[in-house]
Amino acid sequence: MSLLSRVKTMIAADIHEWLDEKEKKNPIAMLNEYLRQCEQEVEKVRKLLERQYLLKEQFTREYREAMQLAQKRKKQADIASKAGESELFAFASHEQMQYEERATRLQQLLEQTNEQLLELEKKYEQMKHQLKDMHMRRMELMGRENIARAHYRMNRVLEDKSPALSTFADTESYLERLEQRVQSDYYRHTIDARIAELEKRLQQEQ
Repeated sequence: MSLLSRVKTMIAADIHEWLDEKEKKNPIAMLNEYLRQCEQEVEKVRKLLERQYLLKEQFTREYREAMQLAQKRKKQADIASKAGESELFAFASHEQMQYEERATRLQQLLEQTNEQLLELEKKYEQMKHQLKDMHMRRMELMGRENIARAHYRMNRVLEDKSPALSTFADTESYLERLEQRVQSDYYRHTIDARIAELEKRLQQEQ
């Protein structure tokens, strides 16, 4: 292979390496990174939902406890009133009022928490559906990318007019010349041998 052919081969190899490096920075890789970030956000929302469920359970427990204590103090206030214990009645009544106010506030918070939880659940489901759709879209794009790359690489091989092909042609031509030379030498040696034999036979006949 000539020096010029070697240089062309090296340049072609460098170009292919550059193209391969560019392929690593293709939009599919960027899409994969974006999907990983989306998955992380979905996971964060899932953990927030878990915390909201725990908060709802806590509000529910606090509300039930406040209602039970309010009913208990009401019953105690009734007993103190019937017994004529005004001081004990006042204390029990005050406690009853505080527990009822707390229960009312907790009930409001519980209703608010339920509304917020429902809204979060809707958006969380929307995020999961959107993420699933993006995964399907990525699979579609990856399929298209694979086909495009396969065609590109096959065409590069099929349409390649690189020095390698001319080297094959040169080698084939050399082999044909060598075969012709061997065959010619064979015929020449054969003719020489036959003529020598004829000459020897003629001498004997004389």
